[in-house]
Amino acid sequence: MEANPASLPSAKLRERWSLRDLIAASTLFLASSAVVLWQNAHLTILWDLSYVLDSSFRISVGQLPYRDFPFAHAPLTFLIQAAIIRLFGRVFFHHVVYSALVGGLGTVLAWRIVLNTLRARLVHSWAVALILAAPLTVLGAYSILPFPSYDCDCAFSILVAISLLQRLPQDSTSRLRWNRSLLHPIAAGAALAIPLFFKQNIGLPFLLAALAGTALLLAASLLRIPRHSPASSEARRFGSLLAGAFTALLGAGLVIHLTVGLGNYFHWTIQFAAQRRLPGFQTMLGIYAEPSLLWWIPCISLGLVLLRGRLACIFWARLAALGLLAAPFLWTLVALSLADDADDRADSLLALWPLLLLLSGALTLVNLRRGLSLRGLLPLVALAAIHGALLSQQLWGSTYAIWPLLVVLLAEMVAFLASFDRASYAASGNLNSLRIAPALAAILSVTLLICGSLYTCSEERLSYVQLPDGPMLHPASPALRGMSLSGPYLPEFEELLQFASANIPNSDGLILLPGEDPFYFATGRVPQFPVLLFDPATDPYSPDQLVEQARARNIRWLVVKRDLQIREDPTPEREATLKALQAVFVPCRNLSGYDVYRRP
Repeated sequence: MEANPASLPSAKLRERWSLRDLIAASTLFLASSAVVLWQNAHLTILWDLSYVLDSSFRISVGQLPYRDFPFAHAPLTFLIQAAIIRLFGRVFFHHVVYSALVGGLGTVLAWRIVLNTLRARLVHSWAVALILAAPLTVLGAYSILPFPSYDCDCAFSILVAISLLQRLPQDSTSRLRWNRSLLHPIAAGAALAIPLFFKQNIGLPFLLAALAGTALLLAASLLRIPRHSPASSEARRFGSLLAGAFTALLGAGLVIHLTVGLGNYFHWTIQFAAQRRLPGFQTMLGIYAEPSLLWWIPCISLGLVLLRGRLACIFWARLAALGLLAAPFLWTLVALSLADDADDRADSLLALWPLLLLLSGALTLVNLRRGLSLRGLLPLVALAAIHGALLSQQLWGSTYAIWPLLVVLLAEMVAFLASFDRASYAASGNLNSLRIAPALAAILSVTLLICGSLYTCSEERLSYVQLPDGPMLHPASPALRGMSLSGPYLPEFEELLQFASANIPNSDGLILLPGEDPFYFATGRVPQFPVLLFDPATDPYSPDQLVEQARARNIRWLVVKRDLQIREDPTPEREATLKALQAVFVPCRNLSGYDVYRRP
C-alpha cells in the first residue's frame, strides 16, 4: 500500500518483488524485446552491422585487436559477440536475440531505478514509475539501432552500475542484511569500470564522475567524529566502492597488458580515437544553442515560482504552474501536427534533450547544496555519461542508445516536484489538491511515447542509409539467417558470395572497399588485411600505406562496391585510394553491384 503524504516512507528500499512487479517487468521486457525483433524484421543497416560482425568474427578465430590489427573501439561488445559466434556458430539471428534480450533487460533496469528513486518521495510511486518507463518500450537502448552496438551495451552497463549504487545504504543508520557485507560496494565499484571497456567516450566520463563523487563522500565520512561512530561504516563502504573500481581497472589493465599490450590499447582507443572523433569545444556546446530554450526555460522557471509560497496552496495557481511546466512537452506534441517532414518531427523531439539536461544539472546542484549524498551524486554520473555520449556525434547521432539514462534523470525531476506536493499538503491539509508530480510525469510519458514511437518507426535516426520501399528479402546463406533487407543490396551481395566461392581461394587475401557487407562473417574466411571498414574512425592508413600493406600481406583481390546502402561513401581520400589500388590490381569481373580486381 502506498503511503499518504503525511507519512511518506523512508529511503529504505524494498528487496522483494511482488506479483505486480513481476507482471510489470515481464510486460516492459516483452514489449521492448518485441520492438527490437520488429526492427530487425524490416531493416538491416549493413554499414554498422558488417563492422561489428566481421570484427567479432576475426576475434573469434584468434586475431587480437590493437596488436594484430588497428582497432579504435573498446573491446567488450566485440568480445561478447565473438563468444556468441564461438558458442553458437555464425548465425546472424543469434545476435538479434542478444540485442532483444539486452534491450528488454535495459528497460526493466531503468524502471527499477526510477521506482527506487520515487519510492521514498512520491505517493503512488509504483504507478508513476511504470508511466515514466513506458516510453522505453520504443526508445530503449536497442530499439533504434536494433543489433549489437557498443553504445547500447555501454548504456546497459551504466544502468547496471547505477542500480548497484542505488541499492547501497544511503546513510550510516542503514542495517540491511545484504548491505552489511562489503561485497556489495566492491561489486558496485567494479561495475563502475565496466562501461569504459564498452565505449570510451561514455564510460570514461561516467567512471571519473563516479570516482570523484565517491572520493568526496569518503573524505566527508572520514571527517566525522567520533572514530567509532556510524560514520566509520560509511567510510568502509565508500572505501570498498573505490577499492572495487580500482581493482577492476587493475585487473583489466593486467589482462590487456598480457594479451595485446597497454601501449597498443592506449594508442588506438584513446589517442587515435580522440584524433578522429573528438569534436571541438564549440561543437560540444552547440547542443545548447536550441532557440526554443529562450521561452522554455522562462516558462518552467515561472512554474516553479508559482509552486512556492502561499500561491502553492491555491488550486488555480497550481494548475497554471502545471501548464507552464508542461508547455515544452505539449509544444512538442503540437509540433507533430505542424511538421510535414519526419526530419522536423525528430528535431522537435531531440530539442527536449538540452532542456532536460539543463534542468537536471540545476536540480543536481540544488540537491548537493542540501548535503553531499550518494543519491544526490547519481544524477551527476548519469549526466557525465550522457555528455560523454554526445561527444561522438552530438545530439542527432548520439542519443539513440541513452534514452534510458534520460528517463532516470526525469525520475529525479519528478521526485523533486513531489516535494512541492508535500509542502502544499502540509500547508493546506487538502489530500485531494492537484498533484503536480504525477500529472507532469503522465504528460512527459505521453510526449515521449507518442513522439518516440514516430521517431523509431520513421527510422529518422537511420536516414544516413537508403531504406528503399519494397518487399523484404531474406538471404539464402545460413550465416545470414534472420536478416531482412529491401532493395538490391542483398541479391548483389549474394552474387558476390557465389563469385568468391567459385573463383577466390580461401587462402587468398582480399580488400573490400569500403567494407559495407559482412563478407567474412558470411563466408567464414579469415581476414588477412588489417582494415575491414574504410571509415575515418577506423582506417589509419593513407592511400600509399594501403598499397604497402596490400603488398606486404600478399593481398590478391580487391572488391569495390558501387551500389552502396550508405548514402555517402566515407572512405578517406576515396579517389586517391582507388587510384593507388588500381595501379596494383587489374580488373577481373564486373558484378551487379561490385567491381572485382585481381593482383597479377
